[in-house]
Amino acid sequence: MKILLAIDGSDFSKVAIHELIKMTLSSNSEIHIINVYEVPKTTGLGLHTMGGRIGNYIEEIRSNAQKLGNKIVSEAFDKIKAENKALTITTSVVSGLPKSTIYEKAEDWGADLIVVGSQGHGALSRLVLGSVSQYLTTNAKCSVL
Repeated sequence: MKILLAIDGSDFSKVAIHELIKMTLSSNSEIHIINVYEVPKTTGLGLHTMGGRIGNYIEEIRSNAQKLGNKIVSEAFDKIKAENKALTITTSVVSGLPKSTIYEKAEDWGADLIVVGSQGHGALSRLVLGSVSQYLTTNAKCSVL
């Protein structure tokens, strides 16, 4: 079984990790842990005209998000591996729109299951921003937990 675990370091992600650990998995199961971070776009805001300072600032945001993402997936890797050493676990930290990036990874990798936390956004936030878990539940070709 191929399981894609999408986490962001939130308490909801910690619950998703815990639920995955509780599952009975065969030793030939594969888990891919992904963290997707979104970097603010400068186009359309006129920020690209401010020179190198904005570029440096965006690069600093990207670098910090990458470091944090690496820490998040590393901690999840360690927790899961401690419970089941036989599992094959890979990780990735990528920049993009979380819902579409997770969806595309699941499709490309051939995931049988996506495990993702629910952020518990309010109705207005979900309407405006969209819910990652809701999007995946509606669009993914595999099961979503």
